[in-house]
Amino acid sequence: MPEPRPPIVELTLARMREFTREPEAIFWVFVFPLLLALSLGFAFREKPPDKIPIGIVAGPHANERLAALRASPVLLPRIVSEEEGKLALRRGKISLLVTGDATPVYRFDPTRPDARAGRIEADDALQTAAGRKSIFKSTEQHVSERGSRYIDFLVPGLLGMNLMGTGIWGVAFSVVNARMRKLLKRLVATPMRKRDYLLAHIFSRIGFLIIETVALVTFGWLVFDVSVNGSLVTFSILCITGGIAFTGIGILIASRARTIEAVSGMANLIMMPMWICSGVFFSYERFPEPVKPFIRLLPLTALNDALRLVMNDAAPLASISTQLAVLAAWAVLTFLIGLKIFRWQ
Repeated sequence: MPEPRPPIVELTLARMREFTREPEAIFWVFVFPLLLALSLGFAFREKPPDKIPIGIVAGPHANERLAALRASPVLLPRIVSEEEGKLALRRGKISLLVTGDATPVYRFDPTRPDARAGRIEADDALQTAAGRKSIFKSTEQHVSERGSRYIDFLVPGLLGMNLMGTGIWGVAFSVVNARMRKLLKRLVATPMRKRDYLLAHIFSRIGFLIIETVALVTFGWLVFDVSVNGSLVTFSILCITGGIAFTGIGILIASRARTIEAVSGMANLIMMPMWICSGVFFSYERFPEPVKPFIRLLPLTALNDALRLVMNDAAPLASISTQLAVLAAWAVLTFLIGLKIFRWQ
């Protein structure tokens, strides 16, 4: 008779079979990230910036200003009444309101980047129409090569977000669901150790991680010409380390939670700050300097930074050692704490 396989192997295979029998899980792990990448990629790839809507208060100089502002390729001006303009500005329908008699007065919210850009562009157009001469003629160079496009920034962020979501949700929901169905209570009577049970979740995640990562990277390469410029070995080490880190967080969340509502709340509480702060859709460099060191310690920030370095800049393994150390620390600490406080019931 062939020797029985080790318990950890059997547990890992059982977890993988359980996952493949859940159509909803397959959709969120494999299909949803591709749909998200497709929609956002087409929304931002080779897309010129939207024109900035501007209101011009009706008056003696309104038509003259309208003609001057229409000459700008980035502005979308229209004449409005003063009350209509104030209301549109308050509701965000326009970014800038031009009023005043002989001298223009600009009303705008200085915290909005589009409003500040609109103010500069509008003032330049009106000054030029009034006869201002430029001292020199400047030229523009538009950057569109691979590695500098928004889609090159977006795809690594989506990959990192997917690894976080599937690592945390997949493990946390699976464990808590088994606890609610009293399956974990039955396992207490077996010689299986909780360490093996939790490690099986990590190993099964690595198996599916490979499939979902290859699917998303291949999709980005075929549809948006976004490829992995760095070493595939370095890229693989990074993805596996990141996946294990988020799986460890999922284990920690599920170690004591008894209900789906509880695990859902804790997962959202942990993931929401990373969705906002970790540079998935925009750079975290916009945040104040005092908070940036804390943002860089978040696992998703470390993963996204390293993914962009490897995919876009072909960074070697040594260049992402700091990010790997952050991910490894999260993986080890969360797994050990989760193992320590884990309960079957």
